[in-house]
Amino acid sequence: MTAIYRPTEAIALLRPSFLLPRIQPTSTRKTALSRAAFSTSRNAQATHSSSPGPPPPPQRKSITLTGDTGQVRWSDLSPGEKAVRTTQQSFNLVVVVVGILATGGVGYFLFSDVFSPSSKTAQFNRAVTLIRADKRCQALLGPSSQISAFGEASWSRLARNRFISSTEETDKWGTDHFKFRFYVEGPLGQGVVHVHLIKRPSQSDYEYQELAVDVKGNKRIDLVEEEKKDKVAPKIFGARWW
Repeated sequence: MTAIYRPTEAIALLRPSFLLPRIQPTSTRKTALSRAAFSTSRNAQATHSSSPGPPPPPQRKSITLTGDTGQVRWSDLSPGEKAVRTTQQSFNLVVVVVGILATGGVGYFLFSDVFSPSSKTAQFNRAVTLIRADKRCQALLGPSSQISAFGEASWSRLARNRFISSTEETDKWGTDHFKFRFYVEGPLGQGVVHVHLIKRPSQSDYEYQELAVDVKGNKRIDLVEEEKKDKVAPKIFGARWW
């Protein structure tokens, strides 16, 4: 069957192929390009502003006298905080110096009053040892192991053991005199001990001038009487020259 040629339909089908493309004006194209560029820049700015930046550094606490740990550098401190740190360090230095002086004072006291061979404690112990070893004292006080010695009497036995009455002086010839007194007690009785030590300028240690024990109702016991007799200078022309 032969198709019927219709010129109207053929022209309608071929018309689009004959149409030329429409050219936009230059001003219209520039406007479109500028709009596109503006939109791109805005998107870029929005993207940049929306990206998170580095977090700000944490705020440090202000320096105080009791809260300064020394971790903040000196250059980072304000003038007021520098004054606070200087005051704190000065106070710490004073505390250290006072501690050193106190330690030295305690050490000097312990040495001069306890550990030194010429200290009061050492002389007290030496005198007690001589009294316990003396037969006359044992006869009046009791056995050596049961003789106790203590300082001035008090309501507290602990307190009286701590205090010993003593005096120290130097005469016009430069001789040091050290005198003290204490008490002894045993199962048979009790007594008072008088000690007098001297140290001449040429001597390095004390020697006994007197070590006597007084027991009530009995004659005084002089433990260094024999030593004093041996040290008495002989008389020359009726006088002692040294």
